[in-house]
Amino acid sequence: MEVSTHTTSTLSRSNSRTSSNSEIEKELIELDISGGANNKSNTLKKRISSSRTPAKKAKRIRFFRNGDKFYPGSTIPVSVERYRSFDSLTEDLTRLLEDSVTLTGAIRAIYTLEGKKIEKVDDLEDGKCYVCSCNNEGFKRIEYNVNNTNTKNPNRLSRIIRPLSPVKNGGTNGSTPLKEIDSVVHPRIVTLIRNGVKPRKILRLLLNKRNSPTYEHVLTAITQCVKLDTGCVRKVFTVSGVPVQRLAQFFDEDDVFFAYGNERVGVNDFELEAEESKAIAAHRKTLRSSTTRTGPKPKMPVKSHNDTIVYVDESALNGGILPDTLPLELQAKYTLGSIIGDGNFAVVLKLKDKQANTEYALKIIDKSKCSGKDHYLAAEIRVMKKLNHPYIIQLVHDIETIKNMYLVLELVRGGDLFDAITRVTRFSEQQSKTMMKHLASAMAYMHSLSIVHRDIKPENLLVELDNDGNVILLKLGDFGLACEVTEPLLSICGTPTYVAPEILMEAGYGVKIDVWAAGIILYILLCGFPPFVSPDNQQEQLFDAILNGYFDFPAPYWNNIGDSVRDLIINMLQSDPELRFSSEDILDHPWLTSDIVDDTRDPNGYRIFSNHVY
Repeated sequence: MEVSTHTTSTLSRSNSRTSSNSEIEKELIELDISGGANNKSNTLKKRISSSRTPAKKAKRIRFFRNGDKFYPGSTIPVSVERYRSFDSLTEDLTRLLEDSVTLTGAIRAIYTLEGKKIEKVDDLEDGKCYVCSCNNEGFKRIEYNVNNTNTKNPNRLSRIIRPLSPVKNGGTNGSTPLKEIDSVVHPRIVTLIRNGVKPRKILRLLLNKRNSPTYEHVLTAITQCVKLDTGCVRKVFTVSGVPVQRLAQFFDEDDVFFAYGNERVGVNDFELEAEESKAIAAHRKTLRSSTTRTGPKPKMPVKSHNDTIVYVDESALNGGILPDTLPLELQAKYTLGSIIGDGNFAVVLKLKDKQANTEYALKIIDKSKCSGKDHYLAAEIRVMKKLNHPYIIQLVHDIETIKNMYLVLELVRGGDLFDAITRVTRFSEQQSKTMMKHLASAMAYMHSLSIVHRDIKPENLLVELDNDGNVILLKLGDFGLACEVTEPLLSICGTPTYVAPEILMEAGYGVKIDVWAAGIILYILLCGFPPFVSPDNQQEQLFDAILNGYFDFPAPYWNNIGDSVRDLIINMLQSDPELRFSSEDILDHPWLTSDIVDDTRDPNGYRIFSNHVY
């Protein structure tokens, strides 16, 4: 195995103590040879040998990357002589693992395979396996590849084709191939035809940078998906029978593939039966505007308010809040301003820091009206204290008194996104792209901490505008329903228009319900109404439409809106959470990574290529 430079330097540092002792002994031997200093030499030898304690045998520890079921792990020797602090171990692990996998930051935590956090080096046991976690990632309980004992060759990604690690801050090794893989691998759903007796089984698989950084990784992902009777997938073909032998072919125009083991490929294998073709077509949603919406244009739902927590008495909205009613700590530091939130349940006022002259928002919660719902309030504060992100409303200070809870929050001046949509009806692709980048970034950070928001909607997204009224900043707020996900959640919550199908099915859900809600919002931003509506404004009809999962891009409202963003919406609104994009996949999608806006349709909604209409 080719040893990386980082590993070599690590090993050389671990041998530095032995090398120093050898140099001293060499000098003593020379001293003996010179004669005339035998007594001094023997005395010095005794002093060194008596002060030197026998070195403990290093523990051989195998480390996995948190949440990576493909990485077979790296085994390194660990001893207290080599790593005198926990930080020195995590620092070396960061250098070691970033040569093998894509890290989202430095290694900060180590867990057992059961999820118990390791606090010090002495807690590691010889021959055991552990999981390394970056930054504030929560432990991800998956089946790690503990049965792979081939530690001499842990199937590392080649340095030439490995995706660039953010820890390296733009290292230059293999820069050209790295650019190539970034342009090749992007999140997409592919259809797989499992080899067997016709009609064959049709399956679908989400490919992205996490499970498909190399051709071999894609084969592993396909193997786990199709579960061939003959074992591993060895051969893959396009629907036209062309062998797939390069990574780029999985991300080209073809999105239907045949999966084989070592069995022979028949002449008629690439001919699809009617039942197979029908199953493949059923999975696809066309990007073309196949319908023209007749009748009145669908409307946005009525603005809602999160009534999970009941706030101070509405009479306070009329008389205002007197400064001397605030806790002394707030009175000393802030100047109280006017009420800026007059919703049905919330009272939000302006605050100004007396020294820094910075403005904040103050939310006051009446504890007496939270009876039976105290856990929501406690969860909201607990979650917000863990979050620190430029696109998430920051909790600056919290004070609890006998009657009230006071939350000092970051102030965003442009109001909420719902009001912005009401003013402009629909946004351009460029404006929508800015907002979706900010929202997806906030979700990716939140989901990396295993936190789900559960009520992402325009009312809970605050925006800042420039002088022309364009949105330049979006921040996610209102964490009243947010919680940490340690197992599938079952409680039904959220707002009907944005609720994901798995919540309605009561089958258990996780962080991807936030992605569904974000997909609904992106659809609304571009056309002014949601994809799932009830003609009679009946909730049951709306839920049936969501569970059915069918939606379209009707003309004339989707004319001049490009295919790329439509593709992103389709993948965010997949009914199956396993196939639905993650928040990281949203950020990797070409529509967000490209600065080019795909407004390439004629007034009737058809694509335009080189002056030809299709």
